[in-house]
Amino acid sequence: MAKPSARWVIAHVSWNNRTLAGVCQAGLVNNLNDGLTWVILPVLLVEHGVSVAGVGMVKALYPLVWAAGMIGTGHLSDRLGRKPPVVAGMLIQAAGFAVIAAGISHGLGAPLAGSALLGAGTALVYPTLLAAISDATQPTWRADALGVYRFWRDSGYAIGALVGGITAAAFSLDAAIVVAAVLTAISGLAAGALMTETLTSGSTLLPQP
Repeated sequence: MAKPSARWVIAHVSWNNRTLAGVCQAGLVNNLNDGLTWVILPVLLVEHGVSVAGVGMVKALYPLVWAAGMIGTGHLSDRLGRKPPVVAGMLIQAAGFAVIAAGISHGLGAPLAGSALLGAGTALVYPTLLAAISDATQPTWRADALGVYRFWRDSGYAIGALVGGITAAAFSLDAAIVVAAVLTAISGLAAGALMTETLTSGSTLLPQP
């Protein structure tokens, strides 16, 4: 198959194909969460009286659960499909933010539990989104498609930092965490509405150039 133009790949991955658009928005919001937690969460924890050591524990638990969890979640997505882990992972991340927002005034327990939920949700989403992109593209333009996806996904870091900072400045640090929970839940529901399961259908059932 002839290699399509870069313009076609950008449009196809970003918005023309519902499944790939659903993957891109989920990747963006997933990394929005990551950027927001690095900017807002440590300051929020200190504001609520958590020690520097406690902040380190909360921030370390998130990537630890995420990294260790991906070993199992990648295998899970090869058995259950791509769509269920993506939707579940985004909703679990939203729950993690909600737990932090609800319990941060009552000690370290809620932030640790929320951090673990954020890590578990990210573990479900991170390898699965890459697999879904690979499922739904042809080898001749797969690297291009992954580049477009990575653009949307990694722009989430910057957008998360901006959203968190602006919300915190306009309202409060606690409000920034609530906004993150709402955006993440919406993203999970959007992924459920937009994505077609790619593990079984593969690229042959998706539009081609």
